[in-house]
Amino acid sequence: MALGSEIYVDKTEMITYLNSIVRTEQNCVSISRPRRFGKSMAANMLCAYYGKGDSRELFEERKLSGHENWDKYLNQFDVIRIVMTEFIKSGKPVEESLEKMQKLIVRDLCRQYLDVDYFDTDDLIQSMKDVFAEKGAAFVIIIDEWDAVFRERKEDKAGQELYLDFLRDWLKDKEYVALAYMTGILPIKKYGKHSALNMFREFSIINPRQLAACTGFTEDEVKELCKKYGRDYEKIRDWYDGYVVSDVIPPDEGYALLKSTGEGPKAKHYSIYSPLSVVEAVSSGQIMNYWNKTENYEALAEYIRMDYDGLKEAVALLMDGGSVETDISTYQNDMTSFHNRDDVLTMLIHLGYLRYDLETGTVVIPNNEIKDEFKTSTRSEEWVETFRSFKKSQELLAATWEENTDKIAELLEWFHDSAENRTCNSEAALSYAIQMAYYAAQKYYTAIQELDSGKGSTTSGGRWSGRTGAKRRHADLVYLPSPKYPDKPVLLIELKYDKSLETAADQIRKKNYLQKLAHYQGHILLISINYEKDLSSTDENYKHHSCKIERV
Repeated sequence: MALGSEIYVDKTEMITYLNSIVRTEQNCVSISRPRRFGKSMAANMLCAYYGKGDSRELFEERKLSGHENWDKYLNQFDVIRIVMTEFIKSGKPVEESLEKMQKLIVRDLCRQYLDVDYFDTDDLIQSMKDVFAEKGAAFVIIIDEWDAVFRERKEDKAGQELYLDFLRDWLKDKEYVALAYMTGILPIKKYGKHSALNMFREFSIINPRQLAACTGFTEDEVKELCKKYGRDYEKIRDWYDGYVVSDVIPPDEGYALLKSTGEGPKAKHYSIYSPLSVVEAVSSGQIMNYWNKTENYEALAEYIRMDYDGLKEAVALLMDGGSVETDISTYQNDMTSFHNRDDVLTMLIHLGYLRYDLETGTVVIPNNEIKDEFKTSTRSEEWVETFRSFKKSQELLAATWEENTDKIAELLEWFHDSAENRTCNSEAALSYAIQMAYYAAQKYYTAIQELDSGKGSTTSGGRWSGRTGAKRRHADLVYLPSPKYPDKPVLLIELKYDKSLETAADQIRKKNYLQKLAHYQGHILLISINYEKDLSSTDENYKHHSCKIERV
C-alpha cells in the first residue's frame, strides 16, 4: 500500500473534512481530477480508515492524528469499494454490467450478515435496507473511476442515463449510506432531468474547495521531496508546476476580516503538482515528460483537431504562452457533447491539459511537461497552416513595434488573401480581418473595441475570446499593454475603408483618444490603416492595404 511506497506524501488530513459530513445530508462527495493525481490512492486510504478491522497504527502517526476527534469513525463501517472500470466495458451493455456488480455486492452482504432475513437477494437496494433495518449497519461506499461509462461507452446515451438513475436510486436519501465517495476524471454529467446526482457535492480540479490541498502535491511537499532526494527544485517546478487551486474561507475568519478591515476575505491558493510526474522525476533524477506513460498523445490530438470556433488559433496562442478566455458553464461533462470551442477547452481542463483561473476566467498550458504534449499532438500536416498564420501574426506585431509600415501593409495583404472573406467589403469585415491578423498580440495586450452600435469583443492580458466579427459602427481597436508587459506601447488603430490614411489619423484625434490615454503619453503608436477596394492589380504599387504610424 501507499505507506510502503518509496515516496509517500501524507494526505490523511482530507479525512477531517469527510468525517464532518458522515451521516449528514451532505454525505455524498464526488471528486474529479485528471489521471495521475492520486485519486485511487486516496480511495485506498479511505477504505483503510473507515473499514472494520484495526488500522489505528497506520493513522496515529499521520497528520490526521493531530486533529481533535481524528479517530471518531476509525474502523466503524463496512466499506463497499467498487472500481467501475472492472464492470463497465466498451463492448458490454451497461444494464448487464450493473446487474453483475449488484449480484457481487449482494453476495458479499449475505456472507457478512448471514442471519438477516433478506426479502429479495436480486435487489441490491432492498438487501441493504434489510441489513440496516435488522443490524443498524450503515456503509461507506467508495466508487473509483465512477465516470467509466462516459469514457468507455461515449455514444451510449441510454446506457449513461440508466447508470445515473441507478446511482441516484442506490445512494440518494438512503439511511444505509454513511458516506458515498466517488472519484473520476469528469464532473457529474448534466442531463436535464437526468442531472440525477444532485445530492453529490462536487470537488473538481476547477473548484476543489475544502480539498484543495489534497488535489495533488503542494509546493511545500515538492520542496521537501527535492530536499530529501537532492533534486533541483527549480527544474522540477518549471516542468511540473502550474496548477493553481483555491481553498474555501472559513466563515468565522471571513467575518472577522471583513469586520476589522472592511475588505472581503480571499481564499488561500495552492500551487499543485501532478503526483505521478513528481514521484518519477524525484525518484529517478530524470526531468522529462512522464505524462504520456498513462495517456497516449492521441488523446489530446483527437480533441484539439476539432476546429470549433477558432480552437486551433487558440491552441497556437496557448502554446506561445498566452491565455484564452473560456466559458466553462456550457460543458456537459462528457466526452462527446461539444457545441463550441469552450466546451473542448473545458474538457481539457478536467483532463489536466489546461489550467483554469477562476478569477480571470482564462486557461493556460500549466507547465513544460504539458506543453511537450501539445507539441507532440500538433505535429501533423493539418497544423501547418495554423502555425504559419500564427507566425505571420507574430511578424505583424513585431513590425508594428518597429513601426515598419511597408511590412505591416505586406502582412495585412497576406492575411486578406488568406481569409475566407476575400472582399473586405465593409468596415466590419475589415475590422474582423485586422483582429485575426493581430491575434498573436493577445499574449501582451488587452484589446478594446468601440461598442457604440452593439456587440464587439474584448480580450485581455494574453486572453483571446475569439468572438470577433460582430457588426459595429466604428472599427477602432485599442490594444493596452497587460501589467505583465508594461514596456509594450499602446496600439491605437483606426481602420478606414476606401478613404485615406490622413482621414483615419484625424478621426482618432477627433475622438479624444489621446486625452483618454494621457498617462501613456510618449508610449502610444497611432496606427492608421486604409483598405482600397478597387485598386487595380496593374498598379506598380499594388496593395489594397496602406499604413501610417505616428508615435505620440
